[in-house]
Amino acid sequence: MTRAILAVVAAGVCLGQEPDPLRVVRPIPPDQSLEQLVAAGALPKSLLQKQEELAADRADEAILRRTLYGALGVEDLTEEHGREMVAAAERRLERRQARLNEAKRLVEEGALARTALTPLLEDLDRARRELALAESRARLLDELAEIARIEAAEATREDLPAPEPRPLVERYAGRGGFDAGLMRVLAMEFEMEFGRPLPVSAYGATALHRAWGLDHRGRVDVALHPDSPEGVWLRNYLQKLGVPYYAFRGALRGRSTGAHIHIGPPSEPLRAGGG
Repeated sequence: MTRAILAVVAAGVCLGQEPDPLRVVRPIPPDQSLEQLVAAGALPKSLLQKQEELAADRADEAILRRTLYGALGVEDLTEEHGREMVAAAERRLERRQARLNEAKRLVEEGALARTALTPLLEDLDRARRELALAESRARLLDELAEIARIEAAEATREDLPAPEPRPLVERYAGRGGFDAGLMRVLAMEFEMEFGRPLPVSAYGATALHRAWGLDHRGRVDVALHPDSPEGVWLRNYLQKLGVPYYAFRGALRGRSTGAHIHIGPPSEPLRAGGG
């Protein structure tokens, strides 16, 4: 290791810059590692810390590229993916906050120009927005998982009829409307009939439906298999009132996570600015 290279490293550290550790330590003797050079005092310990921080940040960036910015749809991600992306975004935000705090200290000491804070503030703002986006998508994944659990529990009930060759989706066009007042009556009638609350899995617009590009306002999803005793009762009740519905007997990509009854007219494509 030459004195010139050591001078470059020292200059980068003293000026508070963010040198690329892989660049400033070249050439490293083949029989030595960066850790050995730091331990021997040939390089400052701060350089090793910066390299470790850079490696950790790149690892978190890879997590976010795969889970937050990747081509995977919400149906291909899990709650664990949600927790992973939020944790990665939180770590990236913490690193940028730490860099800004250190830079502010150097500015106060007169070792760094105040203008050097601008890109760090911009990085911090981007990291905050990235975390907000990760948290939003994680909530969506939690919601999707909860809906899937409710519908899966209904689909595995032992009292369901034996499978018959029936369409995956049935539609009843109805002849009337559907509103919140009717929903309250329906929920009360169901509980009186079966002694348990109506298992509503989605009431109006949800993050899941928005992710699918569907306007679900004014619609209700009920986690009942259409052919279960409760499902048959509900469909008959809706038909008696002329309320339109869809009966889903299983998952349908972009429309259903599992067996359920969609009450109300079909969900229209979501327009810009829609709920």
